[in-house]
Amino acid sequence: MTKEVTLKHYIQGEVKLSDFAIVDKTLSALQESEVLVKNNWMSVDPYMRGRMIDRKSYIPPFQLKQALEGSAVGIVQESKSQRYQKGDMVLSMKGWREAFIANERELIKLPARAHEEDYLGVMGMPGMTAYTGLLKIGKPKEGECVFVSAASGAVGSLVCQIAKLKGCKVIASVGSDEKVKWLKEVLGVDEAFNYKKHPDLNSILKKVAANGIDVYFENVGGKHLEAAINHMNAHGRIVVCGMISQYNLDHPEPGPTNLAQIIGKRLLLKGFIVSDYDDVKPEFYTQMDKWLETGKVHYKTHVYQGIDKAPEAFINLFKGENIGKMLVKL
Repeated sequence: MTKEVTLKHYIQGEVKLSDFAIVDKTLSALQESEVLVKNNWMSVDPYMRGRMIDRKSYIPPFQLKQALEGSAVGIVQESKSQRYQKGDMVLSMKGWREAFIANERELIKLPARAHEEDYLGVMGMPGMTAYTGLLKIGKPKEGECVFVSAASGAVGSLVCQIAKLKGCKVIASVGSDEKVKWLKEVLGVDEAFNYKKHPDLNSILKKVAANGIDVYFENVGGKHLEAAINHMNAHGRIVVCGMISQYNLDHPEPGPTNLAQIIGKRLLLKGFIVSDYDDVKPEFYTQMDKWLETGKVHYKTHVYQGIDKAPEAFINLFKGENIGKMLVKL
């Protein structure tokens, strides 16, 4: 018997705890090439919000009244597979459940690591997103100015640090004074501000980015994007990773009023999905491991305990509760 989280219905507007159900499931007997895995950690990520709407996208919507999906790290308990044996640590997309049975093809064997949850954060999808988005699209040069929104999150905090490692000036936007302090004192960003205290984003960016912005790593959308465009330098690059301010809206908000500046400033504005850069994974793993080993990259996790808390953890992503990666320990 295992517990898993399901979605009762597709969601418009703000996500609520009542949209989810925690259900018991009896697992079947193992068949040939199958593996029983007990999850230790699962990830909640902003992109999952898009899968809670019944619409066509780059990834299909969740199936109602079936276990949700997401990255998870677990340990093999039983195996009828030639590839896996009891005790192996594996990565899967079988999150939102305590245990599961899967075909061997649905798993990735992971090397031992002191903090296995790293594979859901700094050494996982968020780390890859930060690395590829900034370096392969933003292509920052030493001395340039990089602006990062939602800069204390799992992706944003790593973008800030990679940009600093590349010799850039880094400006960060976050939603609390606590996050500002962490970014400046621990991560070493050059300027950080609490956007809730500075609703006039144009004024604050004029002050902290007096010489303009060369790369904007976009995680928020809306007013942040409009203000960033106003302060972009010629030939600037806007890396569109996410727009978390838009995900819970009942109706789309009008887009930025200043898009015409893209022409005169010759800006590159590019959206991406991290899987577009699967060929970069070996490079990413090697480089990030070195940065961690030498103490050049720091990260934090915000952990909820137990499968019952998974919906709460997901909802609180959109309230900006976390610093660093939001995880659920199972």
